[in-house]
Parts: sequence; C-alpha cells; structure tokens
Amino acid sequence: MVRSRNRFTMPAGLLALAGLAVAGALLTPSKAPARNAADPYAALPSSLTLYGVCRDFKWKSEANGHPDFEFVPSGGYGHYVGMVKDELDADRKPQFKSQGNLVSKQAADASARNVMPIAKSYIAAKNGDKAGTVSTSNGGALTTEANFKQWFRDVPGTNLSKTVPIVLVRQANSNIYSFSDKTDAGYSAKGGFFPINGELFGNSPGQSKNFGFTFELDTEFRYKKGTGQTFTFTGDDDVWVYVNGKLVVDIGGVHSAISQTIELDRIAGLEDNKMYPLKLCFAERHTSASNCRIDTTISLIAVDPPPVSGLFD
Repeated sequence: MVRSRNRFTMPAGLLALAGLAVAGALLTPSKAPARNAADPYAALPSSLTLYGVCRDFKWKSEANGHPDFEFVPSGGYGHYVGMVKDELDADRKPQFKSQGNLVSKQAADASARNVMPIAKSYIAAKNGDKAGTVSTSNGGALTTEANFKQWFRDVPGTNLSKTVPIVLVRQANSNIYSFSDKTDAGYSAKGGFFPINGELFGNSPGQSKNFGFTFELDTEFRYKKGTGQTFTFTGDDDVWVYVNGKLVVDIGGVHSAISQTIELDRIAGLEDNKMYPLKLCFAERHTSASNCRIDTTISLIAVDPPPVSGLFD
C-alpha cells in the first residue's frame, strides 16, 4: 500500500541552483503543451522533475573511509545479483542478502532487452524470454551487512547528504521520458553522472571528480494495466529498482554500464488505476566512469525526499 506523501516544494535557493522554475507541486508543467496532430503525446508534460538524495562517502583508503568504496570484489569486477533481498525493509531501504553472485550471461526478453536473470515469483515469465547464467559461488561484491546498511542512510561521520534533482525529458513524438548524463546539459559538461563534484567530502583522492556516492530516489506512479508501462535503467555501478516494495531491477556490483528493463504488466499484485511507489537506489563505488540513464513510459510523480544532513542554498 502506498503511504500518503505530500508533493514536494524545494527551497528557492536549490531551485535556482538547479536552474528549475518550479513552485508548488512538482511534475506539473507551467503550461501544458498544445495538442499536435503530428505528436499523439503532445498533451503530456515536456519533462518530469524528480528529487533524490545523494550521500557522499570517503574511499576505504582514507581516514574514516567506507570499506565498500573503491573496493575490488573478490570475484572480480562485474554484474552481481543477489546482493539484496526481494523486499525493502521496514524503513523502505534495501536489505542485505549476500555478497552476490556473478552474472556471466544476461537474461533477455523477446525484444532483446536485458531482464533480471533470477526468476521471481512475483514477476511473470513470457514467451520469448531467454535465460541468463549466474554463478552459485560467493562473489564478494561488498563487505558486510552492517556496512551495507550505511549506503542509503545518513550516518554522522561516515557520509554527508544533499538533495539532488534529475529531469526526465519526453522524447519527441513518444511517451518515453528519459534522463541521461550524456544528454543532460549539466551532466554532459561533467563527463558523466557526477552530482556532487567538489562538494560534501570533496572529490575522490587524486581525482577531478567525486566517484564515491549513493543516490536514492523515491517516486510514485499510477499503474495503467495493458498500456505497456516500462522502466529501463542503464548505468553503473550498483543499481536496484523496487516497485511496490519488490525488487524488479537487479544490477549490483562494480561494473561498466549495464541495462535492465521491467514491464509493469509482469508484476503480480498491481491493480489497474491505483497508485504505487517506485524506488531507485544507485551506488558509484569505483573510478573511471559514472553512467546513469533512465528510459520510462511511466509518468513518475515526485514525492518528499528524506531529510539531508545539511542545507545547501
């Protein structure tokens, strides 16, 4: 069941910093675009603005550094599944399950889109699905449950946090909303998804960018059965997406950019025209690149982000 949550109004200083002219309820365009016969989706908003929380961590080699950041998995770099449980905990945070199992072959659907390689009782199989291959041995993709609990919680002395907006732009003549660090003006200038360069604890040692952080994004949406609602994430490092509290995208581990898609009509228990939460949890834990791309036909709605450890006007 979706908790009652208020639409979020950001402080004026942060709105100015983000270059956003937003007031009152988010995701409501200042003026709805006129219908265009050439664009069957012209009545939809041109963009969706969402707000998440970025938490900065020091590398494990630094004083008070976190053991999971700039960490080399014992099983080698790569895509791991099974690091988190299938359900969020009572605080609506990911739960540690294991040190992960390495994926050697991606699972795919009939449209050749990567899907979760481990079958779930709450996600229906479809004709044309192709199975993946996953190791059964411990991959050592992170350290301990206690350390993992800090990834998406404010922990004094361990991390610092800041509210960060992202803007999904509707693609021409479609109902697909996309955010990409390659095309977003602010992020493309930074060379990737680097929301806190030079901020909080500062850039990673010897680097011109901040490679040690997590990003937690909560949104809501209205499920519309049979309309083909999908959510695709492409990026690195660890990424988990939950719909109605259930894991539907599992891209754990320290790796290069990987994609995974969930079709909402596959998820058991969703009722037509009802509201549900969607949560995305992202971690950047290693130098070289930080990629983040979202493509979705879901009209995501911003909700109140959790408090942060400091004010940034």
